Amino acid sequence: MRRLQELEGRGEQRPFFTSDLSVNEFLLVKEAGFDPRGLVYGSSIYHIGLQRRNWSSNMELEKLTQAMYTARELAMARMEAEAEVLGADGIVGVRLDINYYDWGKHSAEFIAVGTAVSARGAEGSWRTDEGKPFTSDLSGQDFWTLVQSGYLPLGLVLGTCVYHVAHRGPMAAALQSMANRELENFTQGLYDARELAMTRMQDEALRLGAEGIVGVHLEEKSHFWGSHVIEFLAVGTAVRPAPGAAGPGHPQLMLPMDT
Repeated sequence: MRRLQELEGRGEQRPFFTSDLSVNEFLLVKEAGFDPRGLVYGSSIYHIGLQRRNWSSNMELEKLTQAMYTARELAMARMEAEAEVLGADGIVGVRLDINYYDWGKHSAEFIAVGTAVSARGAEGSWRTDEGKPFTSDLSGQDFWTLVQSGYLPLGLVLGTCVYHVAHRGPMAAALQSMANRELENFTQGLYDARELAMTRMQDEALRLGAEGIVGVHLEEKSHFWGSHVIEFLAVGTAVRPAPGAAGPGHPQLMLPMDT
């Protein structure tokens, strides 16, 4: 709180800020009509429990899914709270990371980091319907293009699924080792897990009243569970047209010559 209050109170003529934006991103965010307010982050050190699984069955491990989702939500909520302290309208360039330390195999630190920004001459109009700062993982360049096209970022949306992919029995593995063939149980398991993660991400965007999601990326990690348990994470930025905007054909969509 002291750090944020120092950023907020450092002279009105030229306020001090911190940012993890690159130089190009910083200039394009400024060009889009936003001023950086400060680097904001949230952290949650979370213990992830154990869950029984059927060795020979594809199945979601719902307890682990909920743990991974809750831990990220705690980190993001604390990042957003820091942006609120700065009076920001949104957070750009959000990163979600996980760090592991020596104090426990089943514990991890979930981190959310981004740059809080304020819109010049449009206080409050960039906030969500709930009055909270928007969040986005778009780069400064993509954020500039989005704004110039007449779209609003609503929030960083995510969906996750921790899934157990069934093992093959010794006989099946031996029979398949000499033949070229699809491993259908593996294909179906991974397909189902990705679908669950993407559907949950889309549901979050619909709850925000979004028209769509841009910049979607899928991550797959085993973390510390072993080769047959994988987390599928879908992340993107929910968007919708700004009131009165012309959409993708917006006449201001021209890149500056120096980019």
